[in-house]
Amino acid sequence: MDYEDESRGKRWVISTRDEMREAVVRVAREAKRKVSIFTHDLEPGIYDDPDFLEVIKRLVLSQTYSRIRVLIADPTRAIKNGNNFVHLGRRLNTYIEFRHVREDLRTHAESFCIADQKALVYRLQAERWEGIADLDEPAVAKLYSRMFDEIWTASEVEMEFRQLGI
Repeated sequence: MDYEDESRGKRWVISTRDEMREAVVRVAREAKRKVSIFTHDLEPGIYDDPDFLEVIKRLVLSQTYSRIRVLIADPTRAIKNGNNFVHLGRRLNTYIEFRHVREDLRTHAESFCIADQKALVYRLQAERWEGIADLDEPAVAKLYSRMFDEIWTASEVEMEFRQLGI
């Protein structure tokens, strides 16, 4: 699907893994300072995609105050199989931080990525690829940012990522 003609603020529907990967890259590109990701298992093929990693790397290396925060409900697969996003986070740990969602807060079925409380890609069910994306939807992005911040504050730094050297 060609997104080049999409107007800003126009929501589009996602139904496949490839569309989700493209949407995550487009949303991350919108970030000038902050990316917040709520994921169940760092979705292989999405958050370790070379295009996504390049966008994140450019953001943190070009913006002194940039911050990438990642909440992971179940980091087992990422720890077991390794993940290039985790490797990047380890090298740029001043800018990229991972936290394991506290057990009692793992009831959230959704998954999302928010850039600067403005752009977002959202899936109601993390185990499915169907979702929506929008490059200019501050009201919805702020709503999910507040939820993210609450879970972030209640969760702890994922020590396994650092201890295992991933």
